[in-house]
Amino acid sequence: MKQRKEKETQLQEPLPSPPYHVLHKLPPGDSPYVRAKNVQLVDKDPEAAILLFWKAINAGDRIDSALKDMAVVMKQQDRAEEAIEAIKSFRDRCSKQAQESLDNVLIDLYKKCGRIDEQIQLLKQKLRMIYQGEAFNGKPTKTARSHGKKFQVTIKQESSRILGNLGWAYMQQENYLAAEAVYRKAQIIDPDANKACNLCQCLIKQARYLEARSILEEVIQDKLPGSNDPKSRNRVKELLQEFESRQPISLASTSKGLNLEDTFLEGLDQLMSQWTPYRSRRLPIFEEISSFRDQLAC
Repeated sequence: MKQRKEKETQLQEPLPSPPYHVLHKLPPGDSPYVRAKNVQLVDKDPEAAILLFWKAINAGDRIDSALKDMAVVMKQQDRAEEAIEAIKSFRDRCSKQAQESLDNVLIDLYKKCGRIDEQIQLLKQKLRMIYQGEAFNGKPTKTARSHGKKFQVTIKQESSRILGNLGWAYMQQENYLAAEAVYRKAQIIDPDANKACNLCQCLIKQARYLEARSILEEVIQDKLPGSNDPKSRNRVKELLQEFESRQPISLASTSKGLNLEDTFLEGLDQLMSQWTPYRSRRLPIFEEISSFRDQLAC
């Protein structure tokens, strides 16, 4: 009986509080980078954090993380142009493993600044790396992080995501033919409701209403992943309203052809035809594609 009471007392004792750095999701230690993260996440002083990230970079303290984190904070402070220049100036000090992550930050910064041509070139560069088996360090998946949670991303998902971003960039240039072609490729690889809505938008801009409506019906009938997402539902409502208005489109919007992108898109067709099972360190989607590399106008 005495032992039982002792066990019950032990069970009722409060658990010890987690260490400070764990509680605030900070790296351990007291280096320049750790102090920068503390000011960013705990003190919530972004301008002071940027200065401390600079000190961490100059001190050579976790440069990979310091440069990426500083660029993200700069973007939040509407200093995206400065962030772009910082990445270009210091990325040569970063490890090879950090380059892909820095490219992702750069793409987001280019989008923020409206530098669409540079965004397109970098997206095509990332696609070329996938084609050549250089992405994900030659592995079929990678670990990604979003909102503090880790998850696995396949090369199929990454390829479709990049193509989706490329389609969005073409839409900003009003090159709806190129955007349509890229979105269709993305949907073949890894379809979802968001890209379907964007493809529908491309077709509406070209006054191809019947085709656009058939694409939208797939979302309405919940045939695609993400169809029930609130954002997708709101987007469907907006597109249905656009169908009703059916505003005439200008010749400038439809007269743009694929131009220099023809070769690139033809390369995508041939690359996708080479879809084979994973047999080596080459990435599964684009295995045995070396003969098509020169066809990519990247």
